[in-house]
Amino acid sequence: MHTMSQKSIELQAKDLDHQGNIACPNPQSGIALWSGHPKVYLEVARTGHAVCPYCGTEYRLRAGEKVAAGH
Repeated sequence: MHTMSQKSIELQAKDLDHQGNIACPNPQSGIALWSGHPKVYLEVARTGHAVCPYCGTEYRLRAGEKVAAGH
């Protein structure tokens, strides 16, 4: 069982996949992939941030980052 974290990870646009998502757990989150929760994809491009429903890690775009038109 994971407790909700208070981690906030700052992303660059290049960290997102072609759809504007990030997968959690992510190497940047510090959660060991072998012992983490199921992989979930979080949409970051539309609002600039997303919070993982499993671990509570917040992923947010760095101030001033622009997501390419393909996202």
